[in-house]
Formats: sequence, C-alpha cells, structure tokens
Amino acid sequence: MTLLVFGSAIADFVFRMPHLPRPGETVLGEAGAALPGGKGLNQAIAAARDGGTVRFFGCVGADANGALLRETARSAGVDVTGLREVEEPTGLACVCVDAAGHNQIAVSIGANKRASAAQVEAIPPGATLLLQMEVPPAENATLLARGRAVGARLLLNLAPAAAMAPEALRALDLLILNESEAAWLGAQLGQVGDARSLHAALGIGVAVTEGERGVTAVTGEGLLHLPAHRVEVVDTVGAGDAWCGVLAAALDQGLPLEAAMRRANAAGALACTKPGAAPAMPQAAAIDALLGS
Repeated sequence: MTLLVFGSAIADFVFRMPHLPRPGETVLGEAGAALPGGKGLNQAIAAARDGGTVRFFGCVGADANGALLRETARSAGVDVTGLREVEEPTGLACVCVDAAGHNQIAVSIGANKRASAAQVEAIPPGATLLLQMEVPPAENATLLARGRAVGARLLLNLAPAAAMAPEALRALDLLILNESEAAWLGAQLGQVGDARSLHAALGIGVAVTEGERGVTAVTGEGLLHLPAHRVEVVDTVGAGDAWCGVLAAALDQGLPLEAAMRRANAAGALACTKPGAAPAMPQAAAIDALLGS
C-alpha cells in the first residue's frame, strides 16, 4: 500500500541544559549543528524505517537546511518528489532539553506555511493519509475531504494543538493526541479531554498518548490501553512522532489497531533513548527486538 504524509519539515537546533528556562531566566547549555526534524518529516522517516512505502509532501527553502532535510528523508527511503522548494527560508526550531529528557520547543514555521493540499496530486483509493498541525489547517481540511471521497484511511496528529473544524475532524478514522492536546481539544468541545469523551463527541477513533503510562485508544470496538515500555530516557523530543509514523505504517500494511499500537509503543520508547528527532526514529529490527524481549 501507500502512506502519504503531508506535513512540516523543520531544522532543529537542540540546546541541552541542566533545567528548562523559567520566564525571564537565561540558562547556559550546549548546542550542536542543525538536525533534521519537523513533525511531518519525522513521522515519514519513522514510517519508512519500519518498512512503510512512504511519500512525503511539504515545503522547504532554497537553503542548506532545506537540503539537509531533503537528503535525510531520501536516505531513509522516503519518496521526496512531493517536497517543494519555495522562497521562504526552511522552518527552524529551538529545542531545549533538560537533564531528565524533558523539552520545550519554539518553532519558526517558515516555508511550511506554503504547504498546499494541491501538492498531493492524487490520493490512491485505500491509501493511508497522515497529517499534523505544523502546516496550514485549511490545507489539512481540504486534503481530508479529498481523502474521504476516495476511501483513504485518514489519520491526524493534532500537534501542536490548533483549531480544526469539527466536520473535518469527523472525517478522520483516527485522531492522535497527547494529554495536553487532548485537554485543549476537550475544552474547545466542552468535553472532558480524554479518549473516551472525545470519541463520544466526535464519533471517530481517538488515541491519547500518555507518556510513561502508555496510550489509551477508543474506537467503535471499545477501549484499548497499552502500557509504555520502560527505557532509559535521553530525549523525548521525537517520541510522539515515532509513535504516529510507525502506527500509520503498520495500519497501512494491514495490521489491526492493537498490533499497530504495540509497534508504535515500542517505537516511541526507542526514540526516547537517542538524542534528536528524525535521527532518533528507530529501525524495524530494533522495534522487533524490543517487542520480542
């Protein structure tokens, strides 16, 4: 099958420091060279490394950071013919990571604001479409409507939390959020921000990742909770993207939701054991090994 990922490509500058800055505080730390990132790119790479056939659609600038992102995705096996070069600079992120692996992230969207649903010229019937929220929400809504019309499987990671029309959300097969995003959406809908309440309000499958407690999903078939794997955490920056990308790849390859979530849980845990975002996306063999341990 084919997994189409429409989303952001961002160059990450990671600052490691003893603790995260409080308002008005300057904290000394260390930073390295730009690393490939962006929720769309990360998820596309995670899916490809787990064996998915992946096409990525997004925008970068005509600069060194854009070239880095394109080559990283291509080297991971992602089809990047849909990654367009535009006049705006490539998106940038400042990622602050403390000694416990917790993070704060500031993003300059840059070229990603030019991402357009029109870049996805055709959505094959039966394809899987994976979206996030670092591109214009209206373009996501357009793509979801097109995908629903041809019977594609539709997944949206509502990250970072931003407004989407309820009718666009109701087109989804699965909405993926972390706990803070679920709380935000619940407040918008006048609901409790958990998987069960959001499923009831929207009538779609909802999966809420819960960090060390694992993940809870509610679909028409009922509630499913899977615990997290215990690992030594280095950096949590790419964990959610690893989860989303591997889940989408597994579903696209025909795995049922529970089996796909088990692979995604393993991928998310493994991503926490390495620094960076895209560089931390695990290979299929590592996921298999953790599941078999």
